[in-house]
Amino acid sequence: KVHRRTVRQALADATPPVRKPPERQAPVLGPHVATIRGWLTADLDAPRKQRHTARRVWQRLMEEEGVVVAESTVRALVAELKIEVAVEAGRGREGVMVPQTHPPAAEAEVDFGEFTAVIAGVLMKVFMFCLRLSHSGKAVHVAYANQSQESFLDGHVRAFEALGGVPVGLIRYDNLTPAVIRVALGRERLENPRF
Repeated sequence: KVHRRTVRQALADATPPVRKPPERQAPVLGPHVATIRGWLTADLDAPRKQRHTARRVWQRLMEEEGVVVAESTVRALVAELKIEVAVEAGRGREGVMVPQTHPPAAEAEVDFGEFTAVIAGVLMKVFMFCLRLSHSGKAVHVAYANQSQESFLDGHVRAFEALGGVPVGLIRYDNLTPAVIRVALGRERLENPRF
């Protein structure tokens, strides 16, 4: 059975109304949020070493308030409240970000770093070429015995073959030795002519 109000809404607009997810309350800590907020607000003027850590807040809740709660729950709440208290006092920064958008197959990032690996029982220095697509995060990794330009270019060829093509836009490099001879002031780079 369907209520006639639901039918009327469906006839008026085919898309269902947006449901607001209910805010989940912290059942155990709910009554104690004001107390914790008070402690953290008082900490703003206290010397750094005398401020409450999440562990100390948890201990005080158990000792003074008789609250039985997991330390991890208190840690999560304290992390949120510290940011809120600092922002309210004008001492912190609100969460500001600029979202990055990367169209499919448009951009990639390349890195060529060194690591150690045990090969046939011997600890060896190995170089890892990594090409990662910015949109999907799909990456190709190839290990080499050296960081020569031949290895660098071979890594590109193998990555493009594995990915089934070449990114149509930008490929970003992080001052890699095979590509950049010297980093100058600002954004100036002396690039390897062979690259």
